[in-house]
Amino acid sequence: MRSGALVRIGGDKGMRKRRILRYVGIAFGVGLVAMIGLFGVAWAMTPIPDSTQKEATAQGSVIYYRDGKSVLAKQGVNRRNVKLEQVPEHVRDAVIAAENRSFYTDSGVSFKGTARAVWSTVTGKQLQGGSTITQQMVRNYYSGLSQERSITRKFKEILISIKVDQSKSKDWVLEQYLNTIYFGRGANGVQAAAQAYFGKDVAKLSVSEGAYLAAVIQQPSRFADPQGADLDAARTRWKAIVDAMTQTKAITPEQAAAQVFPKLAAPKAAFSLKGQAQVMVDRVREELHARGYTDEDINGGGLKIVTTFDKNLMAAAERAVKAVVPSGTSKKIRTGLAAVDPATGEVVAFYGGPKDQSWDNAFSAKVQAGSTFKPYTLAAALENGLSLSTTVDGNSPITVPGASQPIPNDSGRSYGHINLVSATQNSVNTAFVDLGQKVGLDKVAKVAEAAGIPAGQLEPHKAAASFPLGVASVSAVQNASGFASLANGGVHMETHVIKSVTDSYGKRSVVKPKSTTVVGKQAAADAIYAMEQVVKYGTGTGARLYDRPVAGKTGTTDSSGAVWFNGFTPQLATAVNMFRDDNKTVEIPGYGVQFGGQFPARIWKAFMTEAMAGKPVEQFPEPSQYGADSWDYRGEGDDVGDGYDQRDNGDWNERWNGDGGDDQQFTSPPASPPDSSTPETPDTPVIPEETDRGDANNDEQQSDQQSNRPARPDSPDPNPTTGPGELEDASTPGDR
Repeated sequence: MRSGALVRIGGDKGMRKRRILRYVGIAFGVGLVAMIGLFGVAWAMTPIPDSTQKEATAQGSVIYYRDGKSVLAKQGVNRRNVKLEQVPEHVRDAVIAAENRSFYTDSGVSFKGTARAVWSTVTGKQLQGGSTITQQMVRNYYSGLSQERSITRKFKEILISIKVDQSKSKDWVLEQYLNTIYFGRGANGVQAAAQAYFGKDVAKLSVSEGAYLAAVIQQPSRFADPQGADLDAARTRWKAIVDAMTQTKAITPEQAAAQVFPKLAAPKAAFSLKGQAQVMVDRVREELHARGYTDEDINGGGLKIVTTFDKNLMAAAERAVKAVVPSGTSKKIRTGLAAVDPATGEVVAFYGGPKDQSWDNAFSAKVQAGSTFKPYTLAAALENGLSLSTTVDGNSPITVPGASQPIPNDSGRSYGHINLVSATQNSVNTAFVDLGQKVGLDKVAKVAEAAGIPAGQLEPHKAAASFPLGVASVSAVQNASGFASLANGGVHMETHVIKSVTDSYGKRSVVKPKSTTVVGKQAAADAIYAMEQVVKYGTGTGARLYDRPVAGKTGTTDSSGAVWFNGFTPQLATAVNMFRDDNKTVEIPGYGVQFGGQFPARIWKAFMTEAMAGKPVEQFPEPSQYGADSWDYRGEGDDVGDGYDQRDNGDWNERWNGDGGDDQQFTSPPASPPDSSTPETPDTPVIPEETDRGDANNDEQQSDQQSNRPARPDSPDPNPTTGPGELEDASTPGDR
């Protein structure tokens, strides 16, 4: 009895155990089916993302000088994508040996490594990661994934990695990986890393160098510039990768033994810009925006931007300024230079100021044009039926209808009735005021605007009788561009600083500047002839280039607040100005008050001598022929007031002044600062002074003749950006 009971009890226990095991099996099966079902749902609901992370594919843009080879600046993300075939096989093998030796045979994931990573995430321990190259690529490349440490993100990464492995080739995955991974030193992708660590393209990396880049991937910050213990760790990691390459049969043991730890290039500071370089980049970005490119395009679009800036001429411009302007000159005196190719409108060079300044004297700063504006008046007259033989009233003073006071010449000198060549050569104020009345100030404004001076800068002044004398403010670039229009046969080419833009796909877009007819070819030729006399015999003899013809014009504003020389050869137009940031008189100790024919002309000459060296000598077009009157172009036969021959005027000055641009012994003191309490109505003519001291015959106005002139602003904006944000107030007296 007892024995049977025991058997029964034992049988019941066995049945109960089997029942439990059955239930457990059923539960496990149900759970497994449920897990498979959930995995299936997750698989179906987790497609490969159809977009990439912007940071993963962004390529910074590179800005070049006009040669298309010399790098001016880099913008945005430091990455240059390369095809896999451009990466040497030994570099690929090094990365695979370091990161994922089973890359070409696995399914895109490492379940053992993933389990390690999940355990690290759950426990918070910093264990070695277990991501394959495919998983790392997926995490860094596709949108919708992040670098956060969570089981959900890891599971999603695994699903996408498996799908990518099934749908993409291993070579495709490796190419994306090498272009997206961060290598330290600000380098994204293997091409940028090769440049950052070894100063060469990835295609030229040695086995040793490739192994070092593979070593960096694990700890990019630590191995970017290793020192001390970090250097020891980097050497150990590098040696381990070289040894691993023998295990994967990438190299032989003999090759491994021959490897030497590579010499790293010194880390470079983040690409920083100062002075001229920053101004160039600012102008390039500004023009790119105007042409439809966004900041996103510039910073991440991988653009190759070739500018118009000539690296050698940029250096020549800086040398010219530094060589001519005395070293002790006040920092308040600012110098701007701009050189424009007449045939294309390209700004090939400029000087905007020293590297330690934050403003720009060439593009942004605007000062009154003074007598450099007179050629626009001359061109307008020649275009509208007048000729170089046309006579105008050069007497002083001259009364103009609508003006509240007479307008005088320098020192009150009268020239009588003179032709337009003599008027230009000697920069006679009253003659140009009279000429403006004859041709019509609206026509003068039309020519100046067509030549590239914005209407907004002309509008406040164009009704004033003194408008032809340069009361409007312009930048050096604008004035150089305007004169370039005459050198180009009367056709203005849109000023620009970009030659071409090539996108990341290799599509190249060439900038085609807009052209505008300013005046006809003959009007331009005649204006050039008159401007040649300025340099040969008049106020601009200090700018002569003795191996080729030059046409130009000096300019000196009221009390020498701004002084200019603008001139050109057939191939290049250059404008130079000097002014003070407080609008006071430009005066240099030991050299006195400055005029357009002095330091500006010297700077112009120094720059152009270098810029034109080796260039063919080209001639200006022939002026119109006026038969027996053509001899009158030098002023012979004109009633010049004091009776002496204008033809000898320049020579007379040269005898006294050497180069004709430094006749300080004839310089009268500048007018005293005007009374700021005296307002001027818009209709009151502004009476600028003409003191282009290239000769002694310029028409400087005395301060006692301008008792109602308004004051200059006390502190002009040194870096105006748009419209008539000028250094001189709209109603301030202008130049000669």
